[in-house]
Amino acid sequence: MSLKEITASPTYNPNRVLDAIIEKLQLKNDAALSRALEVAPPVISKIRHNTLPIGATILIRMHEISDFSIRELREMMAA
Repeated sequence: MSLKEITASPTYNPNRVLDAIIEKLQLKNDAALSRALEVAPPVISKIRHNTLPIGATILIRMHEISDFSIRELREMMAA
């Protein structure tokens, strides 16, 4: 399943991925997550509110900082 298909799916929930990374890295909140991912805080907010999909670049960055595999991250999004 492609990333585009995942984000178009009715079961797509980016919050699972964001929350899993926050928990794994023991971050306090989305602001700390945005710093860890090196993105502006509004990017995390837009992802949370489903107005911005998790694209390839941020997915790779999530993998780099969390050690979750790309497959694990994609499965969390589509579960």
